[in-house]
Amino acid sequence: MEKTEDRHFSRTFNRALITLVLPIALQNLISAAVISADVVMLGKINQSAMSAVSLAGQVTLVLTLFYMGLATGTGIFTAQYWGKKDVEAIQRVLSIACIFSLGISTFFFILSLCFPDDLMRLFTNDRELINYGTKFLRAVSFSYIAMSLSQMYLTVLKSKENANLSARISSMCLILNIAFDALCVLVFFPTMPEKAVTGVGIATVCARFIELGCCIIHSITRGDVQFHLPVRDDMERHLRKDFLKYTIPVQANYIIWGGALTVTTTIIGHVSPDMVASNSITSVVKDLAIVLCGGISIGGAVLVGKYLGNSDRQMAIKAGKKINLYALIFGVLAGLTILLLKPVVFHFVNLNVTARGYLNGMLYICAYYCIGKSMNSAIIGGIFPAGGDAKFGFWCDLIVMWGIVLPLSYLSAFVWHVTPIVLYAVISLDEFIKLPVAVIRYRRYRWLNNITRNFT
Repeated sequence: MEKTEDRHFSRTFNRALITLVLPIALQNLISAAVISADVVMLGKINQSAMSAVSLAGQVTLVLTLFYMGLATGTGIFTAQYWGKKDVEAIQRVLSIACIFSLGISTFFFILSLCFPDDLMRLFTNDRELINYGTKFLRAVSFSYIAMSLSQMYLTVLKSKENANLSARISSMCLILNIAFDALCVLVFFPTMPEKAVTGVGIATVCARFIELGCCIIHSITRGDVQFHLPVRDDMERHLRKDFLKYTIPVQANYIIWGGALTVTTTIIGHVSPDMVASNSITSVVKDLAIVLCGGISIGGAVLVGKYLGNSDRQMAIKAGKKINLYALIFGVLAGLTILLLKPVVFHFVNLNVTARGYLNGMLYICAYYCIGKSMNSAIIGGIFPAGGDAKFGFWCDLIVMWGIVLPLSYLSAFVWHVTPIVLYAVISLDEFIKLPVAVIRYRRYRWLNNITRNFT
């Protein structure tokens, strides 16, 4: 009887997970493809334009970390209240998330529009890279306003098990982004790198506002949640308090983790322009390879949150075990994918001999890195937050990234003067250090928490 129930759970869970993972993975794939297209197309113009946009993209990455933190908090509550079928609470959560997201985005918009030169100097002292990056930042800054609202709405759709619609909206706009990029780089400004860089930024702005328009139209015509200002009452006050309680630790975790990534990019930027170029390509290949890993993390978190919101702890435990198994499998597949893609990558990129040598070594390191990345994303970034265990990731990244990896990276680069490949290996240690600790924490089941309230 128990085996029959397990088989039934496996079939039901796998179907539910597939309906979430595949659209999310497709969305992640196209998102990574946009970055790939930017890198490949700008690389055809010159290496400096490609590297500059990669470095300038670190500003957008930092902003994206805020979106990720807010989206995780929004996803936690949406999934758990969806398990209770409390749509009104989900509506309130969306309004609260949009207010915080818009405020943060406005700050980054002003910073990138008014002080792009100063921002670029944080990442490199190369005058040519600063010049290209400044033009890109000024142009792309307008996209931040649109992203602040669309990202929260798409998160709500995914967490209500409507990942297919979320992926369709996002994917359509990302494909438009690629098309606009191609026009700017390959048709309008193929011999004018400065205008091409600006055009790529404007293309992103156009695509993001189209994405927001799609979200607004859907929310008005067919959605059961809409964009509107928070309603000031007891329900909103309790939800805002809960939202901040569980979102702030997750947000701090993303800032700690992303800040460390930005520092490592800065270290690379001050070591060698060739290493910057190689790292740009490596990041793109890695992002393409782990799209299914990201889908498992987000899709698994939605299902775990739904079970816990419905007070079904045993289903949540079974779901967690399945997610971990799939994360391991997809991590191995991601590593193999990177190795298989190597010849294709070298065929398309236009790098000098030194940069190509660095890229070869970095891709081998990434192949192993993906296994730890996939497991940690599923456990620390998916299962734990879905169950209200929001603080573990913060302390884990604070100790591992800032207490171990960054000091070692700084010493390796500027004191010991190790080779770029060894430096990249040191920078990539974090996932393997975190994994054993995360697994031990998972097996203690302290993440099994129902964080919803009864408002009726």
